[in-house]
Amino acid sequence: MADVLIVGCGDIGSGLALQLSVQGHRVTGLKRRPPPGQSAFAYVAADVTQAETLQAVGTGFDQVFFIVSADGRSEQSYRDVYQTGLNNVLDRFAGRPLIFVSSTSVYGQCRGEWVDEMSETEPEPFNGRWLRQAETRVLSANPENIVVRFSGIYGPGRDYLLRKAASAPLIQKTPPYYTNRIHQQDCIGVLSFLLARRLAGAALDSCYLASDDDPAPLWEVVSWLAEQLHCPPPAAQAVAGEAPMNKRCRNARLKALGYRFLFPSYKDGYGERLKEMSPTGQ
Repeated sequence: MADVLIVGCGDIGSGLALQLSVQGHRVTGLKRRPPPGQSAFAYVAADVTQAETLQAVGTGFDQVFFIVSADGRSEQSYRDVYQTGLNNVLDRFAGRPLIFVSSTSVYGQCRGEWVDEMSETEPEPFNGRWLRQAETRVLSANPENIVVRFSGIYGPGRDYLLRKAASAPLIQKTPPYYTNRIHQQDCIGVLSFLLARRLAGAALDSCYLASDDDPAPLWEVVSWLAEQLHCPPPAAQAVAGEAPMNKRCRNARLKALGYRFLFPSYKDGYGERLKEMSPTGQ
């Protein structure tokens, strides 16, 4: 069993902490404002952007996870977390293996190309650029560090596409604009799986792209969701030129390592989500 620090305990971080605690690991969760009351794991109040607050946290961890999100969509928010905050964590826990949660926004492809861990990463939006710079720092800090790039996360509390589908939206139909997704339970599953493989002595790569098996045109996804919601279908939107961030994510490396998705397609994940939202649970 391992001594694990999870920096950033939102839905994914706290879910991972709970899962690892159940597995018998000793888990510490770092959060600016820990929830009141008892928890299955220990919380420490700290802010990654304030280096002095990290002094309350010990350093003898077997594994550190960095699962911190920017407070907003401003460039300053990304700089605070992915430069200042990350540098503080790397300094405080130097030498400890770290798994850094990144995003597929580091890819700049826009023609529906397939991308994987070896694909070019030249994003134009500032969020992708800050994440790519953070990835570089993480991988240069320790050869044992790992970057995990999640695609669009959905699940409880992340129902953007469901709300969109319910509004009879305008959606690009031709050329297809692809959407890549991962259920938040699979985000937790992937991170837990990588820790288990590391503890088992498996040889791990420095980067994994974590997205489900089914990158699909947004038109197809929203049309299917509208049908399930008994809402009017989307209307086709006229498109001039290329759509930004239009790519298809390949998860072959992660699956070759042995991970099997709980929700391999949007129909699996959203089907389960619709059951959860139904008053009858059906």
